[in-house]
Amino acid sequence: MDFSTEADTPSAPPASARARRWLVLYPRAIPLAIFLAIAAITALSVFAIESNARARERAQMREYAQGIAAALDRSSSGFSSYLRAGAALFSSREEVSPQTFDDFVKALKLNTEYSGAEGIGWIPVLEARDLPAFYARTRARQPDYPDIYPRPVQGTGRIAPVTMFAPASPRNRRALGYDMYSDPARAAAMAEAELTLRPAASGRISLAQETSTAAPAFAIYMPAFRISPAGDRRLVGFVYTPFRARAFLEAAIDRKGSGQFGVRLYDGEASTGHLLVADSIGNAPSATVDQAVTIADRKLLLVIEAANSRILSPLSMVTLSFGLALASLLMLLARLLTQQAFEDQARLAFFEEQHAIRNSLTRELNHRVKNTLANVLSILSLTRRRANDLDEFADSLEGRIRALSATHDLLTRTDWGTTPIRAVIEAELQHFRIALGDAILLEGLELELAPNDALSFGLAVHELATNAAKYGALSVPGGRVTIRWQRGEDPQAETEWAEVEWQETGGPPVAQVRRRGFGTELIEKIVAHELRRPVALEFDPEGVRCVLRVPVRRPSDFRIRENEPDRRVRKP
Repeated sequence: MDFSTEADTPSAPPASARARRWLVLYPRAIPLAIFLAIAAITALSVFAIESNARARERAQMREYAQGIAAALDRSSSGFSSYLRAGAALFSSREEVSPQTFDDFVKALKLNTEYSGAEGIGWIPVLEARDLPAFYARTRARQPDYPDIYPRPVQGTGRIAPVTMFAPASPRNRRALGYDMYSDPARAAAMAEAELTLRPAASGRISLAQETSTAAPAFAIYMPAFRISPAGDRRLVGFVYTPFRARAFLEAAIDRKGSGQFGVRLYDGEASTGHLLVADSIGNAPSATVDQAVTIADRKLLLVIEAANSRILSPLSMVTLSFGLALASLLMLLARLLTQQAFEDQARLAFFEEQHAIRNSLTRELNHRVKNTLANVLSILSLTRRRANDLDEFADSLEGRIRALSATHDLLTRTDWGTTPIRAVIEAELQHFRIALGDAILLEGLELELAPNDALSFGLAVHELATNAAKYGALSVPGGRVTIRWQRGEDPQAETEWAEVEWQETGGPPVAQVRRRGFGTELIEKIVAHELRRPVALEFDPEGVRCVLRVPVRRPSDFRIRENEPDRRVRKP
């Protein structure tokens, strides 16, 4: 039978714990990643908004181009209708007087200022040999009619001079007498109209021969034919209208009611040599839209230009500002959360460290109390066996306990760290040195002992001093005790050690036959066992000599806390 429960199955850490762990592990990367993510989303949003704005702008440009093209087509179609009516007038009558032609044009009610048209003119087609008769007939009705210019070559070719032009004005009168066949562009348009029997527009021309300006222009020509009694069709001339290209285009732009885009009108392909007129926006365009336009069977190209705006649209600016502000706010929030997570982790690590320290202190205290009690029990046992009466037992025990206490006080002052050998000796011999002064000499290097080794060494010094005060060099005037220590020399030893020599001189002769006392057993058994080194105790007649070897340990060998990995959290 399976007695397992859900509690036995390890569960994944909660999402909040995982998030806090990520914040602690990557305190700078997480806020930066959040900022970059929001900034990237903002950039994509701005890109989408700008793309939609560009698409909307191109749609507006196409609509604008189509509107202008429609306006141009309506204007040219309207004048083509007027030209057809004029061609019908000249085809139906043998003679049309200037007054009749002027009345006809007035009846059309032309708006020449708005459409860019100069007016409507009549151009008869003559043979060069018919010029004298033409001059006589025309000047009979128009006495101030000028000579034909450029002067035609005598006897050859056809001539098409402007004979009548309405509405009459000083500027329009300058067009009278101009031979249309002298200009290849005009001649080509007239030939096209004669061939197709429909209105035909010329390419780019100049109205310098007809007006006082040399601005780009074009003209629309409509042929007029008469049917002879035999049924033959004969070309008698052309009714035409010249247009100022800029006024013609501006009329269409105004009719559309918008000036936010640049407009260029080309005769055919979009190149500098074919440019009829341009309403430029001033700087390099960011986008263009082409729209084909047909004016009296002539293919023109309308190019719409959008200004190259160097700033974002208002919506993009708002989106960008909001996105960057949001990214900065979230990055700051993530940074604060990271800081809080770090502080929580640091507090947790501190609590764990304090708990480990308390455990180590408890174990260390327990160990040291046990060692101290073991030493006390050993001293008590040996003292009891060697004492003859209760007073001697109490005095001996009190002195040895005081020796332990003195060393404990010394270790407490050094926080149970390393203690100099000199300090241990001075603590145990303090009362003797006050009373005897120079009778005790200390010589040695600065070597330090571990706490337990200092306790055992202090007991040994106390026993040697007590024995010297009772029976040895310190019991008589002139006696001396010299304590020397130096670093031991043994490369094979795992632990360094100090060799301490106790030498008594000037005291009473040492008896060679003596009872083995407590001090001897304490030094040779307890102290030697605690120091893990043999003790050489010699009772020479000149004085007692004792050599102890005390370990000199590294602090890492006896420090309270174990060498655990550093769990402290580094500040981000």
